[in-house]
Amino acid sequence: MPILSGHARLAGILGWPVAHSRSPRLHGFWLERHGVDGAYVPLPVRPERFAQAVRSLADLGFRGANVTIPHKEAAFAVCDEVAPSARRAGAVNTLVFREDGTIEGSNTDGYGFLESIREEVPGWRADRGPAVLLGAGGSARAVAAALLDAGCPRLTLVNRTRARAEALARELGGPIGVAERAPLGDAALLVNTTSLGMQGQPPLELDLAPLPAGAVVADLVYVPLETPLLAAARARGLAAVGGLGMLLHQARPGFARWFGVEPQVDAALRDFVAAGIPPR
Repeated sequence: MPILSGHARLAGILGWPVAHSRSPRLHGFWLERHGVDGAYVPLPVRPERFAQAVRSLADLGFRGANVTIPHKEAAFAVCDEVAPSARRAGAVNTLVFREDGTIEGSNTDGYGFLESIREEVPGWRADRGPAVLLGAGGSARAVAAALLDAGCPRLTLVNRTRARAEALARELGGPIGVAERAPLGDAALLVNTTSLGMQGQPPLELDLAPLPAGAVVADLVYVPLETPLLAAARARGLAAVGGLGMLLHQARPGFARWFGVEPQVDAALRDFVAAGIPPR
């Protein structure tokens, strides 16, 4: 077990609940790999105590924290500066406590999503063709904003509640629209941002036959690691990208800011974080 010194760098993840988070395992792996004098801890905080808890962490010398459900929107209010990534995504998931006492907020979900596809599909570019996103929640917003900013020529949202998708499309602006059914015929990318296919949830019922041969299918779900959607995509010979990569890559910018090391995502990290996650 690593022994911390009085100079140890501290960070953690704020959520309610937070026991399910795999972020402590992820960051703990990097801390040990790089021999960092530091720790990353789970921080269960009730919503009504969130702002107070964040200020207390900064006063206690923490370098920053990740923010997960249900605090991502509340995190805006405690920040002195919010990065464009967070404004576009509509949520803050990474806090940095500066030496001058101010708090900086950003959102790394979109970055993590794009990096996960680039890792799994070498040469992939957001501008290679239209994209279809299933869902219109927080994750959909982060992914949609990242794709549009990266040059996606056309983005279509498909959501159970059309009004929510239309509101998101208006807020983001650009080449984005809404459809009742997924227009897969010319889609270069299909992304599931819903919980369908997650362990304990119904599977996502969608015929992938119309997708072109070179399309990429991504699923933000990573429990199980191989969702029915990903299995169906692989069965058709399509490139399939699971949600674990997004989890790993979105953590990189925060770790670099808090602990002063640029971490890498590799097979050893994937295997370590995936331990205990059902494969199917």
